[in-house]
Amino acid sequence: MLTFKIKRFNELSLQELYKLLQLRSEVFVVEQNCVYQDVDGKDEKALHVLGFFEDELVAYTRLFDKGYYFEEASIGRVVVSEKVRAKKFGHELMKVSIATVEQEFKTSEITISAQEYLKKFYETHQFEQTSEMYLEDDIPHIQMKRK
Repeated sequence: MLTFKIKRFNELSLQELYKLLQLRSEVFVVEQNCVYQDVDGKDEKALHVLGFFEDELVAYTRLFDKGYYFEEASIGRVVVSEKVRAKKFGHELMKVSIATVEQEFKTSEITISAQEYLKKFYETHQFEQTSEMYLEDDIPHIQMKRK
């Protein structure tokens, strides 16, 4: 089971910031072999969900209020370290992220830009595909919404 911390950007310790950027880079840049600008200037506006297993950061999302990233609230940079994926922590991470959006942003409407191969995963969390496939950093994505 994961232990979660939910923090605004200015509440993150330097160590937490370093670890979350390291995890995102480990998965999105190295594992997925995708060169892109992860540090995109949006982290300061996000609410950060950090999931720890045995005191190690292994899961993460960033959340945005409605009107910032999409018209609805959004969840992005959904990432779970490869070394713990077999534990299915992604489902825990999404449940906490959705609950945090509902609590902090007072909405249940959430839009995500999902990697297409994860469509079924997001559908288990009541997201529905709302766009055709598009390329984002040369990776097939779809927009999905939860109401």
